[in-house]
Amino acid sequence: MNIKRRGIMLVLSSPSGAGKTTLSRLLLESDPHISLSISVTTRAPRASEIDSVHYHFIAQDEFERRKKNGDFLEYAYIFGNHYATPKAPVLEALDRGRDILFDIDWQGTQQLSLVARTDMVPVFILPPSLDILETRLRLRAEDSEYVVQDRMSKALGEMSHWPEYDYVIFNSNIEESLTQLKSILYAERLKKDRQLGLADFVRSL
Repeated sequence: MNIKRRGIMLVLSSPSGAGKTTLSRLLLESDPHISLSISVTTRAPRASEIDSVHYHFIAQDEFERRKKNGDFLEYAYIFGNHYATPKAPVLEALDRGRDILFDIDWQGTQQLSLVARTDMVPVFILPPSLDILETRLRLRAEDSEYVVQDRMSKALGEMSHWPEYDYVIFNSNIEESLTQLKSILYAERLKKDRQLGLADFVRSL
């Protein structure tokens, strides 16, 4: 059966170092029906990042121009840089029945909920402890000591937004967390309101 379905906006948020980027990568590798929404940002790329793969890296003036034109679904100012989600590719994918994965913070999630709440499935990723969170940030070895401390100082504030999400995953084991995330996605795909062709299929029985 191939019942027409509206795509899902699967939103993952967490404090830096909680594991949402790793979970995102593993989910994308294991499920061919979901794609990553590539955000734009004004920050400089890290050594391991590739333009148009991890982010679209743009200048501040271009960001402001696109923001003014209404080209973004959401945008936020995080750790001294601007981030945003391009609108057109996401809406086109949802109309085609393709799911889109978002790796964004609570500010972006709040904005998305104002324009596309019925399409959203927001999931918050929590670390097992703050000590483990700090260890993960240091092992990443991509940020300065100042950035690590800044991220840790903001972690509690970010985690305070977990009640705004439909699901919460405690990421103490990456395999278990991935299984939980897949279960959420599979269940949400089966909701009758997302299966646009369901009524026609039932009538044809």
